[in-house]
Amino acid sequence: MTIGTPLTGHATRALLLGSGELGKEVAIELARLGVEVIAADRYPHAPAMSVAHRSHVLDMLDPAALRALIDAERPHLVIPEIEAIATDVLQEVEDAGAATVIPTARATRLTMDREGIRRLAAEELGLPTSPYRFVDTLAGLEEAVAALGTPCVVKPVMSSSGKGQSVVRTPDDAARAWDYAVEGGRAAGTRIIVEGFVDFDYEITLLTVRHAAGVTFLDPVGHVQVDGDYRESWQPQPMSDAALAESRRIAGAVTAALGGHGVFGVELFVSGDTVLFSEVSPRPHDTGLVTLASQDLSEFALHARAVLALPVPAVLSLGPAASCAVLAEGTGVPVFSGVDDALAEPGTDLRLFGKPRVDGRRRVAVTVARGADVDDARARARRAAAALDVALVEN
Repeated sequence: MTIGTPLTGHATRALLLGSGELGKEVAIELARLGVEVIAADRYPHAPAMSVAHRSHVLDMLDPAALRALIDAERPHLVIPEIEAIATDVLQEVEDAGAATVIPTARATRLTMDREGIRRLAAEELGLPTSPYRFVDTLAGLEEAVAALGTPCVVKPVMSSSGKGQSVVRTPDDAARAWDYAVEGGRAAGTRIIVEGFVDFDYEITLLTVRHAAGVTFLDPVGHVQVDGDYRESWQPQPMSDAALAESRRIAGAVTAALGGHGVFGVELFVSGDTVLFSEVSPRPHDTGLVTLASQDLSEFALHARAVLALPVPAVLSLGPAASCAVLAEGTGVPVFSGVDDALAEPGTDLRLFGKPRVDGRRRVAVTVARGADVDDARARARRAAAALDVALVEN
């Protein structure tokens, strides 16, 4: 692999499509390896833009705008960091050999919405999943609720961070769930997935790294979600040998079908030794923020190496670790105090994302911590998060 010097005619250029907090960490790791990073998002001053060499604001669902950006920047790598992208353009770019799409244009298209990836996993690969139906009308939702029973989970086929996701506990909840899903969807259209409720012991993310030398599975990440949005994660999640083996089998199968190189976040439900596939993201996962403390190479460092076809060595565990998301609610620009208190305890660290504004509820920081065991690490990460005070002020 040859890597040039940024901002010269020999630069190796990577275009991030999506520049949130996860993209910011990827941008930092790429820059450490000498890559020229171009950050793009739908709003100005997104987190990764503060560490990139250049940035652009555009609607990435607009095929003409996305194509114009790629033609102007001529990146060697196109790295999608969100779902809402005009994937037909990425397929055209890949087919023409104009750039390498990470992990592949097909993987980006299939995982752009929950329908593509669920049909791949359940119907093509035969992997175990919860029962489900796809609907695009309120009447269809009511029929699905009647068929699957209550409680059941309703999600837009395209959304992130739990937006638009709710639980239907009685048939009377269907209209409310429909309105919330339509409001929370990330792109035009009203198609949603209805999933039968799964009684599981715990949920994990199995971070799976596809690289030039093969596949590396990281230690399972346990996590807590509220309304479909990540709140805490820890590593390693204790699980039986049989459940771990089945998790790796499922993650290996779905990521092999998607192909390409990079980190995949495979979400799984676990009950005893039984494992069900839930979702997969073809990029670093928010629950994987814990790897900033738990490993010598974070998921972001591993992603950078994998997409550049560089060696991915055996990952060294640094011991039990945890992360805790910090949220702000209201309207205004986040201003943090208590940072010194949050960092006072040994083994703790944090990331302030640099999001330019909050309108509603938004994740604005994360704390990470190592401990004697998972419970100790979780307690430390929570204490550090509680020490932070986030005020929202007008600019």
